[in-house]
Amino acid sequence: MDRILYFDCFSGISGDMTLGALIDLGLDPEVVRKEIEKIGISGYNFSVQRTQKYGISGMDVTVALHDHEEERNLTEISQIIFSSRITDKAKDMTLSIFKEIAMAEAAVHGKDINEVHFHEIGAVDSIVDIAGVAICLDMLGISKIVCSPLHEGKGFVECRHGVLPIPVPAVAQMLKGSGITLITEDIEAELVTPTGIGIIKALAEGSSPMPQMTIEKVGYGFGKRDTGRLNALRIFMGSLTEKGEAIIRIDAEPTPKREIGLESMSSATPGTIAVLEANIDDMTGEMLGYAMERLFEAGALDVFFTPIQMKKNRPATKLTVLSALSEKNKIVDALIRETSTFGIRIHEAERVVMNRKTETLETKFGPIKIKKGDLGEIEKSAPEYEDCARLAREHNVPIVQIFELAKNK
Repeated sequence: MDRILYFDCFSGISGDMTLGALIDLGLDPEVVRKEIEKIGISGYNFSVQRTQKYGISGMDVTVALHDHEEERNLTEISQIIFSSRITDKAKDMTLSIFKEIAMAEAAVHGKDINEVHFHEIGAVDSIVDIAGVAICLDMLGISKIVCSPLHEGKGFVECRHGVLPIPVPAVAQMLKGSGITLITEDIEAELVTPTGIGIIKALAEGSSPMPQMTIEKVGYGFGKRDTGRLNALRIFMGSLTEKGEAIIRIDAEPTPKREIGLESMSSATPGTIAVLEANIDDMTGEMLGYAMERLFEAGALDVFFTPIQMKKNRPATKLTVLSALSEKNKIVDALIRETSTFGIRIHEAERVVMNRKTETLETKFGPIKIKKGDLGEIEKSAPEYEDCARLAREHNVPIVQIFELAKNK
């Protein structure tokens, strides 16, 4: 059963609050610390402390810097993440969050996305927060995130650009077209940070009341400000119910996946492949066609495109690549090099293929290779397109005539 998280943002959301709440769902802080070290950056101290506020037990995460904040642009941040040793899925989520924040900052400052230098988001503590959140989500095996409306404070906040209104411009920009509801509280403080809403916009399916779900665990991540009431992010972890009201089930084990039908395919050839995906909204058809050619040259088993609709109703293309596990790293390099994507989703899939062989059929037009497959009593055959196309051109006949001739032999 797919695992779902519900972010209850009754006091806003920030990077450290999210990281604390995710760890409080049952992750070992030391294991998380070791995974964060795989990012490969230094100059910080990572601290996780279990504490109580307003009688509620939760996690307080602090990333203390040794040196001054450093400015980085999106390209520099991407290089840090790509060269890190965190999982591919964590890299993908991290870069998706940074891209959302970069697009908002670029719009606010009237610059290109790669011209924006982050003096706060690009600092080491923000990189640790964002990548740390992605690492925790990967460790928890989360497949779906939903959030409540975001509760924000009011007034003004002082930052590098001066005194700015709450919500700060980057947060306001990310709200545009997001479907995320914002509720203003009578609290003089910034409750929703760019990192916090960046996490929600990049990874969540929108804001709504809690869906009907079985709840396994609840985690609390505390904020640093004293707002006069509990300042925390609460995250519910569980799975969706098919019908009925939400049911509380403590420490429930996920339902094991059931393999269907494989026992009847003993004569087939099973195997595990890598499936790599990227959503692309800024490449032309010609560019994507060239990328497909390069991916096949890199060893892809198959490459295909699916039209999709992204946030803000942007039409885009999902690029999917099937690859042998041994060729996965080569495909990743080709995808990053030949496309505009900042991240790649990777998972393994079991594939069952028919036993296959190739025979050559002699026809009056010339030889044609025939693909043949069998699975138990099932048999299939198909002529190779390249041979049929070549003979159709050589003899100036319709290609359908070549196909029909090959199929009828």
